[in-house]
Formats: sequence, structure tokens, C-alpha cells
Amino acid sequence: MKKNIVVGLSGGVDSAVTAWLLKEKGYNVTGLFMQNWEDDNHDEYCTSKQDLIDAVSVAEKIGIDIQVVNFANEYKEKVFSLFINGLENGITPNPDILCNSEIKFNAFLNHAINLGAEKIATGHYAKVKEKNGLFELHKGDDGTKDQSYFLYKLNQPQLSHSVFPLGCLLKSDVRKIAKENGLHNHARKDSTGICFIGERPFAEFLSKYIKKKPGDIKDENGNILGHHDGINFYTIGQRQGLRIGGTKLGNGSPWFVLNKKIKENEIIVGQGHEHPLLLNDGLVAHDMHWISDKEPKTNWVYAAKTRYRQIDAPCEIDEINNQEFDVLFGQKQWAITPGQSVVIYESNICLGGGVIKETINNE
Repeated sequence: MKKNIVVGLSGGVDSAVTAWLLKEKGYNVTGLFMQNWEDDNHDEYCTSKQDLIDAVSVAEKIGIDIQVVNFANEYKEKVFSLFINGLENGITPNPDILCNSEIKFNAFLNHAINLGAEKIATGHYAKVKEKNGLFELHKGDDGTKDQSYFLYKLNQPQLSHSVFPLGCLLKSDVRKIAKENGLHNHARKDSTGICFIGERPFAEFLSKYIKKKPGDIKDENGNILGHHDGINFYTIGQRQGLRIGGTKLGNGSPWFVLNKKIKENEIIVGQGHEHPLLLNDGLVAHDMHWISDKEPKTNWVYAAKTRYRQIDAPCEIDEINNQEFDVLFGQKQWAITPGQSVVIYESNICLGGGVIKETINNE
């Protein structure tokens, strides 16, 4: 008997090819388009209407049914509100990670199961493998597109119901398959920006939800170089948007955000990509999650990412206790940012990770 699989159709080429591949393999495939953002879905930056048109067109071409489901309330409560709350507290959360664990592999998964699905499928570049009764999350074969970083919060039940058909393909192969099979979105640009909200002027968008609180931008010596509209709109390592170029106190090198002093409402900046205050020996993470439900070994060599598309950095987990763990790197890492996630790997297997709380710097 053919298995029922519900595919999250976004209108993009990845989910389109995912649905096509599964249909070709003989599964009973249903497309599900998620409407997760309604606050300003009539402005110039919102693409949800075109996304739906593209998703419906793909479903018709492939020959599958498509439904529309609205998770806007769930998204606002479990993803966006936490994102805004984190920014208001001076950290830089990653909404895409929350979006996956709370919406795509929670609300969407439960809805699909209620529709009679045995599995869900998405266009993520990652793999699920079962070994000795446990489900492992592996990196996708396309190292430039691997998305396991965003999936580290998934648990065993979620992975057991998930299929990632693109995990063994290159992005170029995906576009080729789409073009050869007449999928009109084969050349569509990859989506960027905040999950389900899209690409838009970041500070302008956030100012609708976070009150501006102007303050000073200073160098390490306390000299005032400029002013900001609120530290919430800036992140560690940021170069663009500082509006302090040409200051007489500079040496001509680019300025970067080194630190955010929350109590003083000050941003501290320095010059040079390799500024010593941007380089960290390690980090403390909390809100940890391990995919196998088993903690990794301490004092064992792993690899870690502290941001998407970062090259794997050799590390060891120095200590695990009270829902926190320390990670020490073999070489200093650039711009480790509280609120972002550190994800731990053993070879190509994603073990899990946690949210960065603070940095560690050895004297």
C-alpha cells in the first residue's frame, strides 16, 4: 500500500522538486502551503500571495492536491514573540531554528498526521538515518546548502516522521530536475530573510515592534563616534549601518560592533575584521537539546558551528551541567553572538546543541 506523505510546498524550487521526487517514487503526495504571517501581508516586501500562486502552479503540474493551512497565531506566539523578546533583552535569536522546531515540525507535522499522513517532507538539505532504533540527523551532501544547523532542535518523534529527499542532491541538480520536468520555478531565487516573513529592511521592520531607544556608539577608549536608535537593532560583528565612516579617530579600516552594553545602552565598536575582541576561545550555552536524548562526551573532539555556513570548527565540550555546557575551540572563533545557536557535530552527524549565553576568553 502506498504511503501518504504531506509535503510543505512553499512556492520555491526545493519544495517543488521534493514533491516531484516523491510522486515519481509512487507515494500518495499532498501539498500543504503554510500561511504563517499576516501582520503586513499587503506591503511591498511580502511575497506570500506570489508564493501561493507558485505553489498551486507546481501542484497542478505535478498532479497532486494542495491545501492551505494558517499557522499565523502559532507562529506569532511560539516564534516571533520569542524573537522580539530576545532582541529586547539585547541578544540576537535565530528565528529560523524556532520556526523549524515549533511550526514546520510541530504544528505542520501534527496537522499532516491528522490528515492521514505517515510522513512529512520538506525541501531541507539534510538527511535522516535510522540506526539501532534511533534516528540520526546527517548533513546534506551539498556542503554549500546543508541545513542541519537549523534542524538541531528536532527530536526523535519529529525525525521519525520526516523525509528530506534533497539531502543527497546538489542544488544545481535540483534546479536541473525542475527545469527538465517543466516546473516553472526552476530558476526562482532562493528565499532569504526571517522565516516566513522574508527579506525586508531589517531595522525598519523591527521598529514596528520594538521601541527605539537612542544611545551612543563609542570606541574602546570611550570616545563617542556616533549614535544608534537602539542596541536591539545591532549584533556582534555587524559592519553595515553604523553610520560612523570617516571619523577622525579611525585609521581607515572598517568598524565592527564589538560589544553591546545593555545597562548603559551603548554600542562599542572597533576597527578590523580580526579585532581581538571579536575573537573568542569558547562559549557557554544553555537551553541544550540532544537529538538522541544522550549527552555527548566531555573532553572529546567534536566540531561546531556558531552560525550558518560557518566552516566546522574543532572543539571539545568541557563541561555539562544544569542545562548548560561549555565549548572550547582549538582556534579562536569570530564574533560568537549570544542568542545564536552553537550546533555540535560528530563527522556528518548533527548531535544537537544549545543557545549561546556568553563567550569564554582565556587570558
